[in-house]
Amino acid sequence: MDFEYNEEQTLLRDTTRDVLTKFYDLEKLRDVTDTDLGWSRDVWKSLGEIGILGLSFSEDDGGMGAGPEEISAVLGEFGRALAPEPLLDAVLIPGGLIADVGSADQKSKYLPQLASGDLLGAFAHTEPGDRWPHTAVSTTATASGDGHTLTGRKNPVLHGDSADVLVVSARLDDEIRLFLVDADAHGVTRTNFRTHDSRRGAEIDLQDAPATLLDSGDTAGDEAKRSSTVNAALVKAEVVAQVALCAEAVGAMEQTLRLTTDYLKQRKQFGVPLAKFQALTHRAADMYVLVELARSLSLYATVTLAEGEVDPVIASRAKLQVCRSARKVGQEAIQMHGGIGITAEYPVGHYVSRLLAIEHTLGGAAEHLRTLSDQVGDYDKILIG
Repeated sequence: MDFEYNEEQTLLRDTTRDVLTKFYDLEKLRDVTDTDLGWSRDVWKSLGEIGILGLSFSEDDGGMGAGPEEISAVLGEFGRALAPEPLLDAVLIPGGLIADVGSADQKSKYLPQLASGDLLGAFAHTEPGDRWPHTAVSTTATASGDGHTLTGRKNPVLHGDSADVLVVSARLDDEIRLFLVDADAHGVTRTNFRTHDSRRGAEIDLQDAPATLLDSGDTAGDEAKRSSTVNAALVKAEVVAQVALCAEAVGAMEQTLRLTTDYLKQRKQFGVPLAKFQALTHRAADMYVLVELARSLSLYATVTLAEGEVDPVIASRAKLQVCRSARKVGQEAIQMHGGIGITAEYPVGHYVSRLLAIEHTLGGAAEHLRTLSDQVGDYDKILIG
């Protein structure tokens, strides 16, 4: 098995890096994240023009038909540059759900617009008080004429503040279904917020909001098959999100390590660079090992998904290591930078904040460890002797 990027993947990675490097340095990043939107429309347009936004969609749907390896390569560059554009939350996840569950008309209506950047989506699934794994869907759907209406509250909805269309999970006859909701429709109220890593989101209240059932029509009359399709799509969406977040975190950790080692070489104490102090070089070496462990597990999850195996257990294994590595790498980076490490004028604190946010998204180390430990009994016993 080849673990290196092929020529096309390398070109995609380098192109993404060039675009993000062109637009972002720390000063520009701070200016953009301080705006109401929190990201750049110009960057978004550029990403759409070179095909990054439609990366995972089929060519018939206006995309590139790329796989998980390409998505991970791009998200790694997003992590490296701290790019705030909502590729995962506004395109890959809602677009993936539409592609997996929607009808041909729904796909042709929404996917090309998502791929071009003309339309922004969001996945409204998590509800207040519901911790990962998210299963407590209490939002209800009621048949109304030729469509449905939804009532409930979703929070947090990542980048739901800027979404044009929402993919919403709700219970219809006690079964979870997915619906399309116009974000500006009557009955939809958004309360926007900003996260500590300068990203955006919203709490979305639905009160008899008009909605369209996301359904291919292939399972008409077969409720068991329809439920199976929706559940499989939800599992796939989370696994894709976990793998993408792991790749982004690895990119952010690589840059955090680089900033730290550069600082140790440049900063002097007692007339010599900090890199000459053995204890600090050992700690930097430990950071390197943690980054490589995270990279290995991220690659493992990516390759498994690319081979068509959608396995939440493998995603949890990867996320567990990424969470552990991110926490320790971030702490060490701040410690070795000293007071400058937590200032807004220096980049390392921004990377640590983003790593912490990724750790808290879709379950942290404790939640994934608990999930994995609960499944130990499912494995066969190996008797020796």
